[in-house]
Amino acid sequence: MTRRKLTADEIDLWQEVVKKAERLHPGAQSAPPALPLPKPKPTKHPLPRMDSFELGSHARQKPFKHDLKPAITDRLFRSPLQMDQKAFTRMKRGKLRPEGKLDLHGMRVDSAHPALIRFILSAQASGKRLVLVVTGKGKDRDEPGPIPTPRGVLRHQVPQWLSLAPLAQGVLQITPAHISHGGSGAYYVYLRRSR
Repeated sequence: MTRRKLTADEIDLWQEVVKKAERLHPGAQSAPPALPLPKPKPTKHPLPRMDSFELGSHARQKPFKHDLKPAITDRLFRSPLQMDQKAFTRMKRGKLRPEGKLDLHGMRVDSAHPALIRFILSAQASGKRLVLVVTGKGKDRDEPGPIPTPRGVLRHQVPQWLSLAPLAQGVLQITPAHISHGGSGAYYVYLRRSR
């Protein structure tokens, strides 16, 4: 059981009692022990005004994560829309059927690039508007090393090839395919009309 602290009034009352009391042993001269005073009560400080408070104003900033090269799908989605919005929405949902398909599975870069050029130019010459280029998602690399290699070399190269000459003048829009047409391992290529 803890002892209760005396209040200031109780201490003053006790001091009055001590002054009026007679000593049992008048010869013993000793000073009465000083009683400890209670701790002063803390004063209440006014709370800061709420209008000066801003959420997160004292929070530490998180370190910025360096992303030297954004994902290919992010770059394609950020590119400006060059075609009709309604047709683009239908294409993204997989409602438009591709008129031609090029499958680059198993090809190396040196054979895939000429095949892509040949396919896109011939599709545009024959009047096709929407073609599908299947690159595959690529294999996971088992080779650790100082230089990171992206997963799926063709998946990263095909959009770059389509934005360079001689294909750039014929390509209107590039976007990742719907899951029913290959998902992230394929691209829709919307071609310009040949004049």
